[in-house]
Amino acid sequence: MHKFQGIEITKEELIPLTEKMLKEKRRLVIMNGYVDKEGKNAVAYNFDVDGDLKTYLCKGYDSLPSITSIYGGSAQWCEEEITEMMPIEFEGLNKSGRLFLPEEFDGSGQILVMPLSELKKCNCGNEECLKDKKEE
Repeated sequence: MHKFQGIEITKEELIPLTEKMLKEKRRLVIMNGYVDKEGKNAVAYNFDVDGDLKTYLCKGYDSLPSITSIYGGSAQWCEEEITEMMPIEFEGLNKSGRLFLPEEFDGSGQILVMPLSELKKCNCGNEECLKDKKEE
């Protein structure tokens, strides 16, 4: 297993970097958003560079420029998901609406992650659910 090494960049460096990556025909593999150990927003931009994953990090920002004008749909889904799940906005992102959470969700509280085995435990009395329980 290799050690993760992200290259920290500023908000101002993001657009020139992504334009350079596209010009060099580098594929945007994925974008990830998370809150780091210091409680700061972080967005990781992962590119395929000659078969290796190269990660650039923007940390500590409440808003970042959208890269959808450069990477289109590859970036849009990621930016929309990050915006929905974290307190961060992408300037210039044309949002299509909520992807996962209900419109009334205000971002407060925790998102409960539940194992699939627990989700399968249904007590609604529906014939199909009862049938599935018998098969387990």
